This record gives sequence, C-alpha cells and structure tokens, in this order.
Amino acid sequence: MTPRHKSGRTAVVHPTNPPDADTPIRVEGLVKRFGRFTALDGLDLEVAAGQVHGFLGPNGAGKSTTIRTLLGLYHPDGGRVRVLGRSPRREAPQINREVSYVAGDVALWPNLTGGQALDALAGLRGRRDRAREDELIERFALDPTKKVRTYSKGNRQKVALVAALAAPTRLLILDEPTSGLDPLMEQVFMQEVTRAAAQGRTVLLSSHIFAEVQRLCSAVTIIKDGRVVEQGDLARLQQLARTQIEVGGEADLLRGIAASLPQLADALSIEDGRLSVQVGAARVPQVLAAVAAQGATDVICRPASLEDLFLRHYEEVRG
Repeated sequence: MTPRHKSGRTAVVHPTNPPDADTPIRVEGLVKRFGRFTALDGLDLEVAAGQVHGFLGPNGAGKSTTIRTLLGLYHPDGGRVRVLGRSPRREAPQINREVSYVAGDVALWPNLTGGQALDALAGLRGRRDRAREDELIERFALDPTKKVRTYSKGNRQKVALVAALAAPTRLLILDEPTSGLDPLMEQVFMQEVTRAAAQGRTVLLSSHIFAEVQRLCSAVTIIKDGRVVEQGDLARLQQLARTQIEVGGEADLLRGIAASLPQLADALSIEDGRLSVQVGAARVPQVLAAVAAQGATDVICRPASLEDLFLRHYEEVRG
C-alpha cells in the first residue's frame, strides 16, 4: 500500500539500495552439502565493485558450486550470500536481470540460429543493446545466421559471450568462458573484459588459464576442498610464490655460489652443471648478488607466477 500524508497527498517513496549493494559479491562462511559430501566448507569471498577477480582451484574444489549458489541455483546450508546486495535464495530473478553469466559448456537451443539465440537470451533479461551486440558479433567472427546445432563448442561460447558482454548488466560471472576458443578469440575476450572493467562493470572470472587470469585480474581467490587457501591482491599473492634462479657454469663456480649462501643450503641443488634455487621475493637480491660476486654470466631468473602459487596447493591435493 502506498503511504499517504495526513493532508491526504500521496507520499513519494524513493527506492533504496539493498545493504551491501556497493559490494557486488559478498560471501561469508558459505556451507553447501550434497548428502554426506561437503562441497563448500565455510567459504568466504568478496569481490569489489569494478574489479576483475580471479577464482581458481583444482577440479572439485567447489568453484562451480559457489557460482551456482551465487545465481540462486543452489541454496546454501549455512553462511551468508549477497549478490548486488540481495539474497540469491530469495531474490534470484532480480539478481539475474543484473548479472551476465557464461558457463564453461554452453547449452543453447539447437534449432535456433545464433541470432535467434541472442534474441531469446535478451528476451529473458528484458533489456538489450543491439549496437553493442553487432559490434561483438563482428569482433568474435560469429556467423549469427547458422543454426546452433551446426556450431562448434567454440561458436556456442561466442554466442554466450556476445550476449553477456553486450547486456547492460553490472556484474559478469564467467565460469571457464574461453573453453573452446582459439588463441585469437581468447585475445578478443581479454580485450573485451578489460573494456568492461574500464566501464565500471565487475567480473568474477573462474579460469584454468593462468596467463588469462594474471593479465586480467587485480585480485584472486584460490580455493581447495571448499575452503579458501589464498586470497587477496594479485601482486601481494605473487610475493608469496617463489622465484626460481638457475646458474650454469663450471663445478667450482657453482660450489662457490653455494658456499656463499649457507642459509639456503636446503633449497639449493647442483646437477648437470647447473645450480638451481627457489626463494621468496625478499631473498632474490641476496642470491643475485652472490651470483654476480662469483662472476657467473649464465643466469636465468624466473619471477614468481600465479601458476606457481596455485600449483603449490594443487600438489598438496594430489599428494
């Protein structure tokens, strides 16, 4: 019922943003069980507005379960979930009008053309930017006149990406979105995500392509067994990984370098005429100074990468 003043005039009620609306994704202590199996065990995830946030983990870690919970497809068994300030459990339709979602294996209507599939996807959302769609169709080299059933996996992904990127939405949730794309189209995808972020849109990107995440993302969350194992700014997380330094040369040279770094004896190895050591970022200047002092010229320094950090946890999963 619309409230009225005592004078009888209708009061104007201005809509207010939901709590947490300024934080597109906020997940606290999320628990999701399937029978006796706990897929998510107290997971926390926060994605800031305008951020491209990488979401990483080995298969079975809980990434897709988290994403489906964000979309309201799964109901949590514990914890708190807010997407654009709303509860996916109670307000999924409102959320999904403001969210573009691309799955890793897109399922479309096989008897429609690509263009008709775009019509249908836009109709479900209720809003559309045809000019932007046309631009993206050209950029992704998509033929919208062909039937979906004739499309390769990559072309089905293109339809979903065109629909998602063209839609006037605030949040993009992308779950292995470049699956099936060739390297040229992967480059187009990265350019378009960069453009979306520059326009103030927020992106949650789940991907197994580390170069893609490292280039696009300013923050990363890594999960394992339904829990967060690393989270934060990408630059800070890379400091947690180890830089690998290799030096080639005569045995006496390599032994001299090793002798000048007694505190790293357990991390050093000499084999087949090469010395190898992995150290944290703070130790790199010390090692390189010792290498230079011994007059070594055959030196390779591989900076710490996101993949190194991920694999450290992945190896623990496998082991």
